[in-house]
Amino acid sequence: MTIKLLSIGKTDSKQLQQLIAEYENRLKHYVRFEFEIVPDIKNAKNLSESEQKEKEGFLILKKLSPADVLILLDENGRQHSSLEFANFLQKKMNAGIKRLVFAIGGPYGFGEMVQQKAQGKISLSKMTFSHQMVRLFVIEQLYRGFTILKNEPYHHR
Repeated sequence: MTIKLLSIGKTDSKQLQQLIAEYENRLKHYVRFEFEIVPDIKNAKNLSESEQKEKEGFLILKKLSPADVLILLDENGRQHSSLEFANFLQKKMNAGIKRLVFAIGGPYGFGEMVQQKAQGKISLSKMTFSHQMVRLFVIEQLYRGFTILKNEPYHHR
C-alpha cells in the first residue's frame, strides 16, 4: 500500500519543513509514502469561501486516481487514539487498498465535491491547528502508527 498526503499551500517555516522531512524519512522505512503540495489558489482573497473551497477541491480531485481511498483531515471527523489509528491503518492494509490518500484542506476546509468523494474523515483534535502544523502531526502519527503495528518502542503504552 502507498500512503499519500495531499495538502493545500506551501509551508514557509524552515523548522517545520525540517521536522516534516525527518518524519517523512522515518516513515519510508515502513510504507511507500508520497507527500504532495497542491498550490494555493491565485487571488483567493477575491473569492468567496465556497468558491475557494470549490477550486481547491477541484485541484485535490485532479490528484486522485479512481481506486484511491480518500480520507479528509477535518475538524468534524472521527477522533482516534494512536492505537486506534494504528488499527485503522492495519485494516486499510488488510483490505488490499493500493493507495490511501489523506487530504488537508485550505483555511475553510473542503467543498461538497471532495466531501462526496471521501470515504472517511479524521480529526486530530477538537482544537484547531494551522494546516501547516497538521502536516507534521499527520506524518508523525502515521510513523507512530507503524511503530505500534511493528511493536517498536517509539510509542509508550
